[in-house]
Amino acid sequence: MTTENTARLEDISAEDVLRADLYDFLGAFLARQPSGILLTQTAELNGDDSDIGRGIAALARLADAVDPRDAHREFNALFIGLGRGELLPYGSYYLTGFLNEKPLARLRGDMARLGIEREDNVYEPEDNIASLCEMMAGLIRGRFGAPAGLSEQKQFFEAHLAPWAELFFKDLEAAEASVLYAPIGMIGRAFVHIEQEAFRMEG
Repeated sequence: MTTENTARLEDISAEDVLRADLYDFLGAFLARQPSGILLTQTAELNGDDSDIGRGIAALARLADAVDPRDAHREFNALFIGLGRGELLPYGSYYLTGFLNEKPLARLRGDMARLGIEREDNVYEPEDNIASLCEMMAGLIRGRFGAPAGLSEQKQFFEAHLAPWAELFFKDLEAAEASVLYAPIGMIGRAFVHIEQEAFRMEG
């Protein structure tokens, strides 16, 4: 870690570090088939009596018991499938019914403005839920420059996540193929709702 990055992290509140961690955690499960390491780490987590805490506790129990091959099959059934998965986790699809529509163009404009570049080995549209979670974490942590202030975070969240992410997580929680991913849906749904209310209170 460079001195510059260390200085940036010192400027981030403990609450914002936890928010970024949760965005990264959701992104890790949603971007690709969960690795054995991710499942092992998740099995060690503890929850509390909040909606997010109950989701984490349920996910930890499932991660401790699941065969990684079953987790991979579940991910494929949800997001890949033979022609397509049970869910299409893209903002354009949720907002227009089609892929690669105006919501994606608007996101690309904001990415360019914020200095967020698509990785060379990523071929999916940038408005997928995993990438958006990773972008929010990056804005909070300062991965694309200085850590974004709350107004910048709010603008990005309200433009690219608020209109559809809570509905996606509800769909994930209730999806026919969801077992391990049902509590991820619960966690994501509760977290997005909390973020919406917190940003609303910011005015």
